Amino acid sequence: MFVDAQLSTFLQQVVNGLSLGSVYALIAVGYSLVYSILSFSNFAHGGFLVVGGYICYGVITGFEVGIFSLSVPAIRSIWVAGAFALVGAGVVAVLTERLAYKPIRERTSVTLYLLIASMGVSIAIENAFVILVGGRFRALPQDIFPSVIFNLGRGVTASALDILSFVAAVLFLAALQIFLKRTRWGLAIRAAACDLRTAGLMGVNTARLIGIVFFVAGLLAAVGGIFLSIRYTLYPQLGAITIKAFVAAVIGGLGSLPGAVVGSLILGLAEMLTAGFISSQMRDLVVYSLLVIMLLVKPAGFFGKQISDKI
Repeated sequence: MFVDAQLSTFLQQVVNGLSLGSVYALIAVGYSLVYSILSFSNFAHGGFLVVGGYICYGVITGFEVGIFSLSVPAIRSIWVAGAFALVGAGVVAVLTERLAYKPIRERTSVTLYLLIASMGVSIAIENAFVILVGGRFRALPQDIFPSVIFNLGRGVTASALDILSFVAAVLFLAALQIFLKRTRWGLAIRAAACDLRTAGLMGVNTARLIGIVFFVAGLLAAVGGIFLSIRYTLYPQLGAITIKAFVAAVIGGLGSLPGAVVGSLILGLAEMLTAGFISSQMRDLVVYSLLVIMLLVKPAGFFGKQISDKI
């Protein structure tokens, strides 16, 4: 009886871990995508997640931006709201690159300055939302999402949200893989990941390519932001959770898209199994312990390349 209960708990936490890990994967892939091109970790990525979450919330519920006395009418459709959120976060990501990172790249090749700038952008986005919409917690309306619970057997259940988040992650990551493998710009991105300067010398419009990379990264962050807003709540500091996605990207190997996915699933499973068998308070300890162990044993991650001058 005890063994059956433990097995059921294990399987339930695996389901929960795969759902959470799939959301982490969407965010971690954005980190790795930017890193593979520009060789720096874009810590403003969490801000793009928050932008996506708030646009989705604003389109669905309608809200007033107090500082401008602007009223946004409600559109009760998750599909319309999601489309606005994805495009909006992608555009913000591109603008961030053009206004904050491009001037730095044109003046110096030191990626540390980009890293510092990304931290500043993250704080700026967070505080912009505090000023514009307030810092209180918001919840997306529950009636726009299916509330069905599926029984998988042996006492294991999965909510429609768990299944939807996992399927959405698979679809978006598969679409990204097709884009990278089957399109000219995908080929250009893979070439730039090897050497951006050489790709530019071969005729690739590197400015446009970097813009595309940031748009895709922002779009994926928005998908993660929508699901995290549903799973938890929406608030300006929600982007801080992307630190765990960054840890997942490091574990998998920064710059490696398959590594980001594998690292995210490992992290999601580790979190949920820790919560199920030890304590939910130990989740963060386990996550960051995994990071330290990986840096000690295999600094480049499972699929990363050992390149000493990248930050």
